[in-house]
Amino acid sequence: MFKMYLRLFLATVFFLNLAGTASAATLYIDPGTASLYRGDAITASVRLMPDQATGECVNTVDAVISYPDSIQPVDVSIGRSIFNVWVETPTINKEARTITFAGGITNGYCGRVQGDPGFTNIIADIIFRSPGLQIGASSNSNVAEISFLPETAAYLNDGQGTRAELRLLSSTITLDQSAGPGIVDTWRDTVREDNLPPEEFSITLVKDGTTFAGNYYIVFGTTDKQTGVSHYEVMEEPASEFGKFTWGRTDAPWIRPEVSNIYELKDQSLNSTIRVKAFDKAGNEYVATLIPEESMRTISKNKVVFYAVLGVGVFILIILMVVTVVLVRRRRANKEIVLEAEII
Repeated sequence: MFKMYLRLFLATVFFLNLAGTASAATLYIDPGTASLYRGDAITASVRLMPDQATGECVNTVDAVISYPDSIQPVDVSIGRSIFNVWVETPTINKEARTITFAGGITNGYCGRVQGDPGFTNIIADIIFRSPGLQIGASSNSNVAEISFLPETAAYLNDGQGTRAELRLLSSTITLDQSAGPGIVDTWRDTVREDNLPPEEFSITLVKDGTTFAGNYYIVFGTTDKQTGVSHYEVMEEPASEFGKFTWGRTDAPWIRPEVSNIYELKDQSLNSTIRVKAFDKAGNEYVATLIPEESMRTISKNKVVFYAVLGVGVFILIILMVVTVVLVRRRRANKEIVLEAEII
């Protein structure tokens, strides 16, 4: 308990020092310093602190974080993020050894809310692991610096997209090549203990005339406060299949969208039940369903072609039947005339 209060006290002092010396928004990685034994993992939180003295509010951050090959990023969670809009969710590029993201918060983030018991300024949690001595690595330094690259930027919530003056603070992690008394991996424990699905959400049907060449598309999104949302999957179930539990089969045709929370519908006739499944990092899921209104549904192009071909076929069949009947009647009439002539 003493250690918990001590950490809270030190964090508060760190926050107040930043607030007292900063003349611009600060983007920093917490903890600023740490030590890891071989195999241990740490959660490094990317945090944002606007310059509250000037009433500064930041609504967008576009960041590029670099790390050395002596440490490994294993996951990124946005479950605790203050951001509610993501242009690019955090992405790990192991070849370039970078982590990139671009997102924002509606109406901007203006700093710690008075009375908050903790720091609500987390943008993303990055989980790093110390692999220890690596054969073939370009460096086996016992110090790993995780830092923001110069192209990192933040923008003010001033209606003009003004680029904010930004101070960037890195994190230095000391890597002990020896094994500790036991593996420390709080993120692994968090994932194991997470048995709650993502928050409930709804699907919005959109057609704006410009996006996806004017086709219908859906927008969706949710949060998961435990481990964060991992990804989404979408399925369009034809109305004719509704009630057959097709979407629940293990081989159901779920599709993972190219963009995390937007998807162009394949069935532009809207004759399908639309389902979106959200997964969290622990594998828990929540399924949202949208059934388009009856007044919005149209006949699909395939059905138009089908009915057109069917109509032509029926028309030709009717003509053949009429011609056949006429020919049969004429033959009968000719036979009757021949018989009458023979009788005479």
